[in-house]
Amino acid sequence: MLNHINLDKKENFITDEGQLTDIFYSGVKNCSAKNVGLEFEKLPVLKTNYKAAPYSEVAKFLHGYGADGCNGIFENQSILGLSNSQGTITLEPGSQTELSLVPQGDLLKLKQYIDVYNKKTAQIAQNFGIYWMGCGIQPVSTYKNINIIPKKRYEYMTKYLPTVAAKPLIMMRETAGIQASFDYESEEDAMKKFAFALKLSPIISAAYANSPIRNGRLTKLKSNRAASWLETDNDRCGLVSSKVFKGEFSFEDYAQILLDVPMIFIERTINGVKTALKVENLTFRQFLKNGYEHWHATKEDWELHLSLYFPDVRLKTYIEIRNHDNQKSDLICSVPALWKGLIYNTGAMESVNDLLKGFAYFDFEYLRRKTPQYGLDMRIKHFSLKDIVKEIVQISYDSLKGYGQREEKLLEPFIELIKDGATPADVVIKNWNGCWGGDIKKFAAYSRLS
Repeated sequence: MLNHINLDKKENFITDEGQLTDIFYSGVKNCSAKNVGLEFEKLPVLKTNYKAAPYSEVAKFLHGYGADGCNGIFENQSILGLSNSQGTITLEPGSQTELSLVPQGDLLKLKQYIDVYNKKTAQIAQNFGIYWMGCGIQPVSTYKNINIIPKKRYEYMTKYLPTVAAKPLIMMRETAGIQASFDYESEEDAMKKFAFALKLSPIISAAYANSPIRNGRLTKLKSNRAASWLETDNDRCGLVSSKVFKGEFSFEDYAQILLDVPMIFIERTINGVKTALKVENLTFRQFLKNGYEHWHATKEDWELHLSLYFPDVRLKTYIEIRNHDNQKSDLICSVPALWKGLIYNTGAMESVNDLLKGFAYFDFEYLRRKTPQYGLDMRIKHFSLKDIVKEIVQISYDSLKGYGQREEKLLEPFIELIKDGATPADVVIKNWNGCWGGDIKKFAAYSRLS
């Protein structure tokens, strides 16, 4: 039987704004281990028709997987995830499964773990009629046919986000991505890495575009997942601030932005049960100043608010780089490898910054808005995006070789892909229009994770 994890925390009241940056300073640590955190989401589909698997079936999978030495994560008796010493498996709003691994410095071991995880989850899920897809969006079902899981967080997001943007339900229910996280040694180091990652995020997002098939057919977009983020919530998504790109950003600046982002809900333990409470028409700054009903702002409220901010790169007790479509097995670990080769090597960062020195905030914003459609088939300031990516990847490859852990091997499938300027989406599009003949079964067989 799965154990129930008690998620309650002691409340710590916030008395002044100066406390808000404490969480970022608490993330300062020695980076010599070059640890990398990885989160990746998988799309569950039914074996019979490739429609999104409902929560009821994914819940059966979790019980089956969790019977082997995992603790269950529950909300109101509904299973929402699993936990063990190596990390967690949790459910996203549309029953996507997200594996979050404990940060480590050896990416080859991480890949071994993911390969075993994918094999095991595929074997167990088949018992419940489920396949896992290695792409960035549900291939057949749309959000209209996908119910959210029984979690209050997502219920309130479902009610709020459509009031401020056009496509948040696509993002929430249909998409799957990969996130990689990295440590920082000081506020200055954090801001350098943060700015660097934000610059690269639309470029690397384009290179990993992998969601051209939606609603059972080929679309005009190479990344439907990235396109959905453009219309999710401009208050909490995107490139944060033009100040970041001018080298004028700090922990305090990040906190000040978050203070003026509208809140969605807070959590309180009522009668021994953690309960989400909807908050309307209130920024965190107003909440901090005036409270809400009889509730006052706590450290836990601030941490929750940070988790409901979704920029392409997010600051927490680490730098979280978020904007990549999910991939087939051979490319999953190329994402953290690519970033590790860059972000922990000052020389590599300088080389890439020199490559992009003529670009400004508005250039990166332009790329962010256009690359979901065009992928790498773009030019910016007379430069080919394909050529820029090739140079960036080569810089990372050389850097990884210098670490002496043979992690550069993880980049080789990606290098092979982009040598002709192709993205994963380009491969899918070519096959869809060619040997697959528009057959969703052949796409599903190609994209299946096993």
